Amino acid sequence: MDFERILARVAERGSDAIARELLREIENEYGRVPLIFERMAERPEILISHLLYKGAVVETTRLDPKTIELISLAVGAALKCTHCVEYHMQAAKAKGATRDEILEAILIAGMLANSAVLADAYRVVNGSIPCASCDINGTGLDKTCLDE
Repeated sequence: MDFERILARVAERGSDAIARELLREIENEYGRVPLIFERMAERPEILISHLLYKGAVVETTRLDPKTIELISLAVGAALKCTHCVEYHMQAAKAKGATRDEILEAILIAGMLANSAVLADAYRVVNGSIPCASCDINGTGLDKTCLDE
């Protein structure tokens, strides 16, 4: 996705037409269009700006497309986004990922998600970070779960 080329197309043909065209390109490449892109297309400027940002990240990375999809799959798994996992699993396969690589990405995501839960909770229990939940009125944000 070339940034300048898309901007020129938008200027020439309008955001509605380009949003529809981008959705067709996504469907052709991945076999389907994610729901979030369909909803974003209802406001073409949102879809186009999102895809420009995504394209800039992907086009300037040193990571290969398969690795990008495996990372995306892992993040979707860690965030418990079933649709993200399904979409990026399909995309990872299309980019050459094996079943074993997909399972490894999910295993690593689960391990890190679990570690994040534990690290955050242990810091709250140890009084290392403020616990806004303990102070419902929001006045003493330095209060922790251990304060009485």
